[in-house]
Amino acid sequence: MVNTGDTAWVLVSAALVLLMTPGLALFYGGMVRAKSVLNMMMMSFGALALISVLWVVYGYSMAFGDDVGLGLLGDPSQYFGLKGLMEDTTGEEGGLPAMAFVGFQAVFAIITVALISGAIADRAKFGAWMVFAGVWATIVYFPVAHWVFDFSLDEHVGGWIANELVAIDFAGGTAVHINAGAAGLALALVLGKRRGFGREAMRPHNLPLVMIGAGLLWFGWFGFNAGSALAANNTASVAWVNTLVATAAATLGWLLVEKLRDGHSTSLGAASGVVAGLVAITPACSAVSPIGAVILGAIAGGLCALAVGLKYKLGYDDSLDVVGVHLVGGLWGTIAIGFLADPDAPAGVESLIFGGSVDQLWRQVVGAVAVLVFSFVLTWIIGTVIQKTMGFRIAEEDEITGIDNVVHAESGYDFASLGSSGSTAPLAGQARAEARNSERTLA
Repeated sequence: MVNTGDTAWVLVSAALVLLMTPGLALFYGGMVRAKSVLNMMMMSFGALALISVLWVVYGYSMAFGDDVGLGLLGDPSQYFGLKGLMEDTTGEEGGLPAMAFVGFQAVFAIITVALISGAIADRAKFGAWMVFAGVWATIVYFPVAHWVFDFSLDEHVGGWIANELVAIDFAGGTAVHINAGAAGLALALVLGKRRGFGREAMRPHNLPLVMIGAGLLWFGWFGFNAGSALAANNTASVAWVNTLVATAAATLGWLLVEKLRDGHSTSLGAASGVVAGLVAITPACSAVSPIGAVILGAIAGGLCALAVGLKYKLGYDDSLDVVGVHLVGGLWGTIAIGFLADPDAPAGVESLIFGGSVDQLWRQVVGAVAVLVFSFVLTWIIGTVIQKTMGFRIAEEDEITGIDNVVHAESGYDFASLGSSGSTAPLAGQARAEARNSERTLA
């Protein structure tokens, strides 16, 4: 018998997490310049399409198949094409259908890949991005998901972080955010800086889009965190409340830092604070109390607000602050469990502050560093190979013209058609012809 209540909650949560990828597209799309908005959004939608297919074919099996050795990888052939998972095997005691879990984990894989795109805005070929997305998901994300999310049960053997290290990552601080943040840093270094970085203003072109995207991310994140309980129970309830309050505290923390540092608080800061809080509470939402969540979130907001300025001091061009928000926020949220975990919370572990134990702290640090190093090194290798073979970065002339026009033969804002009663089809055809001629000239 299927537990229909839990199944309904997990399926709804999966739909909420799926909504986060279009929300991310809006969030990222509003943050870039007008000439890059469609390309930025297309990278999220491209990841959604590609990773969905790869997950069904072999991704789920690599992440949740029986371990093939040392807790590093699931058997890619065990559930190839999701064979054997369509039957109800929940037993008389009730539970989740396998396909509900498959769908829930699929949307995690999708958004993790999409997050990386923010680090290379304005300058990456769409075709090269799609190749990267498929290779990176296969070589980096699917194995790391096995490490973190695949728990051993009965005769099934899972990943090393979940079962041997026993680090806590309730919903993806390591597998999603540290993983994507480290990958974003590596790709930013491989592709190099945008033309004019540090000299020209590269302001967000549409802040209302950013705010809408942040709102959708916050809404969907309740599925991300509370849904990770995989049941409609107390753990989901605690995770829900902690997600709400940590995000709110992080928003206030970011705005306070902006006010003290710059003299004013901004809508971009509010939206960024929302995401920083969501990132930080993700691994810890089952391990801390609501007051602990407030502390964790407030520190995350202030810390990330300061961290986004590191790219100017250190000279790397992380276009939309994937490093400053997701890597730094993910590291803080994961390691903070070792300081703030409350034994009365569902995870039931002691921390340095609540219990005087350092046992969980070292486990959190090891798990975070392992994923960071693994992701950074392999991403740098993948990105370098693509750059030296098919080319990852667009030509400087195309970057000046605008990646939307050159790569997609479209514009996010067709001002030329304003006031015209005729069809815009000829204009679209002309844009495509001009783009083809430009490509021939460059070739």
